[in-house]
Amino acid sequence: MSPDPATDGHSTRAADQESGRHHLPPARVLDVDPLLDDPQTRIVVCCGSGGVGKTTTAAALGLRAAERGRKVVVLTIDPARRLAQSMGIDSLDNTPRRVKDVDGAGELHAMMLDMKRTFDEIVEAHADPERAATILSNPFYQSLSAGFAGTQEYMAMEKLGQLRARDEWDLIIVDTPPSRSALDFLDAPKRLGSFLDGRLIRLLTAPAKLGGRAGMKFLNVGMSMMTGTLGKLLGGQLLKDVQTFVAAMDTTFGGFRTRADATYKLLQAPGTAFLVVAAPERDALREAAYFVERLAAEQMPLAGLVLNRVHGSGAARLSAERALAAAENLVEPRIVDQDGGKAGLRNSPDPYGSSESSASAPVESSPSEPGSPGPDQEDQGVERLTAGLLRLHAERMQVLSREQRTRDRFTARHPEVAVAEVAALPGDVHDLAGLRDIGDRLAANRPELPETAVD
Repeated sequence: MSPDPATDGHSTRAADQESGRHHLPPARVLDVDPLLDDPQTRIVVCCGSGGVGKTTTAAALGLRAAERGRKVVVLTIDPARRLAQSMGIDSLDNTPRRVKDVDGAGELHAMMLDMKRTFDEIVEAHADPERAATILSNPFYQSLSAGFAGTQEYMAMEKLGQLRARDEWDLIIVDTPPSRSALDFLDAPKRLGSFLDGRLIRLLTAPAKLGGRAGMKFLNVGMSMMTGTLGKLLGGQLLKDVQTFVAAMDTTFGGFRTRADATYKLLQAPGTAFLVVAAPERDALREAAYFVERLAAEQMPLAGLVLNRVHGSGAARLSAERALAAAENLVEPRIVDQDGGKAGLRNSPDPYGSSESSASAPVESSPSEPGSPGPDQEDQGVERLTAGLLRLHAERMQVLSREQRTRDRFTARHPEVAVAEVAALPGDVHDLAGLRDIGDRLAANRPELPETAVD
């Protein structure tokens, strides 16, 4: 029997294509449970660009670690109200609060960073009551502590340092601020420290220290430099407020640069692990790649990548192209695609039952009740529904293919990074059961996207 030319040609083309391609090695799988169970792991930092599920990931990891026996505190940054409610807490604030209904022998505490309150705590801890009151009431300090660029990131690390110093919890999980760029988390503390401990601030303290004409000269220099950068923020009283702030804070609690350096050492220390969180989208994974490279350059320990909201399909064998072709054939049937018995009916000028077609067509059953659809109309309704489902499947497969290519580009660039994939959920997480589900998916070690070959 001779081989089928069509089949043989298809096999030859497939072999030719396969010979010109190479398969990506499977991505390393991130094993979450050993990381959470290791008593040497004391800090887990969930980082990444905004909107990729960092807060939900941090909460799910915290719950899983607690239910596996550890005493955990989760430091979240401005979580959605639904997430606080999912932990059974009406509101989160700057104080750790115990989460109820946690299974197992561990404990879970949760808190939300209050940036200004954390800054106030630093002042109150390092200044006498009179000087602290002067600083806290200063307009420049109030603007700085409430919204100066980099303050939130810096205060997140300050709060991390406070929690670690208390040595009350086995594990601290940090949800980093929702910055536009993931790199802001690493850069902002040094930027703020450099500003508050830099030449400009020291220059503004010179008039009070020197006095007289020399002091006025420095005052004028300080005014000209400050007006261009911060004048719009604080208005005409800027210089006076800044000088009062700096004078009150002088020698109160040391340089901010020193504190930023201490934060970096804590992040680099054994027992700290970074998890980069991303969505299977080009921009998010590009940001994740930058962050992975930065962590390596800073010698900070990376545990792996959590790829959130990954789409999958239980019918992945049916490609988008085949699904669309099948849908087209159902909606716009061709003669070659139909059975012989239905060809005349479906291609007649009057397919809905003229006298001629009725006379020529064999009668299989009694007429339908008045007002009810005939058998052919029912068939067409089923076909339209099937075609619609096929088109939805094709769209899903196109999304899956795009996510697959994006994931594969990242793993090809960073094969050393272990990956955990978490499927996209149909709704929001609104209770502990939802967080447990996320934790189970994180620990399942099951890739949602198949491995593919690339050109």
